Order: sequence, then structure tokens, then C-alpha cells
Amino acid sequence: MQLAPHPFSLRQLQYAVAVADTLSFRRAAELCGVSQPALSSQLAELEVALGVQLFERDRRRVLVTPGGKELIERARRILLEVDDLMEAGKRLCDPLKGTLRIGVIPTIAPYLLPDVVPILRKRFPRLLVIWVEDKTAALVERMEAGTLDAAVLALEADLGTGLEQDIIAHDPFVVALPPGHPLAKSKAPISLEELRDTDVLLLDDGHCFREQALSLCSAAGLRELSFRATSLPTLAQMVAGGAGITLLPRLAVAAENRRGALAIRPFTDPPPSRTLAVVWRKSSPLGPALREVAAALRAQCSRAESPQAAAHAP
Repeated sequence: MQLAPHPFSLRQLQYAVAVADTLSFRRAAELCGVSQPALSSQLAELEVALGVQLFERDRRRVLVTPGGKELIERARRILLEVDDLMEAGKRLCDPLKGTLRIGVIPTIAPYLLPDVVPILRKRFPRLLVIWVEDKTAALVERMEAGTLDAAVLALEADLGTGLEQDIIAHDPFVVALPPGHPLAKSKAPISLEELRDTDVLLLDDGHCFREQALSLCSAAGLRELSFRATSLPTLAQMVAGGAGITLLPRLAVAAENRRGALAIRPFTDPPPSRTLAVVWRKSSPLGPALREVAAALRAQCSRAESPQAAAHAP
């Protein structure tokens, strides 16, 4: 039996997605590099082929129809699969040549990237890694949309399904205290019971590290202060100024206590921790290259573990 040609093209699907994203035929045409009449004509053909009106349009605005929303989301997935197919063809020749777009959360980026970026550049000279720093939810959304190839995240966050992972480190939490705090008199590992009824500073909403720390603090009976920091450096500076105590991931201790302004105490075993990993879409053809990148990150995390953290404890 002879195969019949498809009644529409990938380019027409791109036009539909562009209009849905911009809600403007003019801006969509500019984005796609075609004239507006040509784009409108192609979309009309697509609507005829699908048997569904995708857009409502008048002089003031463009709306996506209810039926159009469902079909355009499917078009996005098709285009993403096509992009993956094209990338797979390129990577068959050399999986470590080209560009990788990797996201990283703010509680990892400043403590890992400065050391690992030159290592990756030296180890994979034909690979360009573009790093994007953002919160977990935004990075996962961008991976699913195909605008990011992977992300370095904490697995304890809600990452959804459909993601592959390669663990690079288990990052224990430590307690950071002002030097004059009563609990700073000892350097011994501290238990959750010792922290009961203590005032604690945490990150603002949206940071996965906040959710992990908040759960731990609730179980230990700590009192969260009203101030919420947007970053770990702010938390560390507030604690150094005597505003309260906080929890830090061990990965951050060397940088945030480089001046020795904090008293650092580890937790008793087993310490609370987070699991850091490189994650990517299971359908992505970039898995082999990303596992190579994960191996380099894992080696750097291993070098940066306890010796540095211990060196900066009081």
C-alpha cells in the first residue's frame, strides 16, 4: 500500500505555535521570517487540514480557541521531538561537540560553576555549555519545553515525571550560627533536639532548599523569623550579624564562611541532606554527553567535600 503524504508541514506547525506564543500574526510572521500574508495563508491551510479553527481573530486581538489549545500543545511536542531527532543525528558523529544548555539552581550555581566551568572547557574543548540560573520549577518547565537540555537540581524537589538523572553528590546540611551564640561554644555535631525553640532564618518561597529546610525546622521545633532571604549569601550575612541561625548546604560553606564570620556545626549522623543530580528528558538524544558532564561535576563535588568545609569551621 502506498503511503499518502501528510496534509500539513512542520513549518505550518511552527507558524501555529508562534501565533499562540505571541497572540499576534504580525509578530509571529517576524519571528518566523515570513510575510504576514504568507503566514496567514499557511495557517488557513493547516486549519482546513485539521478540520479545526485554531485562532479567533479581529482587529484588536488574537485568541486561541479551546480546540486550538489542545492541538497546539500537541504541535509543540511534535516540534520538540523533531528537534531531538535533528540533535540525535548530529550527536551520532560526536556527542561532545556542539552546544548544551544546562540550567542550575541558585543554591548550587555560585558554589559549583566557578570551579567546574574551566574543567569542562578543558576536558571537552569542542563542547559549549551555556548555563542558565533559575529556580527549580522554572528550569523543569524549560526542560519540558525543550529550551533547556538539562539542569542541575536537588532531587528532593518536585520534578514530575519523564526525567532521567545522574547523581553527582549528596550534600549534607550544616548549622550556621553567629560566633557569640550559646550553641556556637561547641564544635561537636549538633542534634535536632538541641535546636528546639531557636530562631531560624530561611530562604524565600520558590527555593527548593527552603522547602527542605522548612520541613526539617518544623520537625525540630524551630521558630522561623519573618525575614526571608532571596539568596544564601544574604542568609549568611544576616546570621553573621546576629539575626538568628540558619541551615546551609555544605557545598556553600567554603564560599559563605570564607572570612570566618560564622560558627559552623555539622549535624549528628545521619545528617539531613539533599541529593544533587543532572537531570534531562528521557527522550533526549543528549544522554551520553550529559552523563559525561555529570561525571565531571561529580568529580568536582568530591574534591570540594568535607576538607574545605571543615577548614572554614570555627
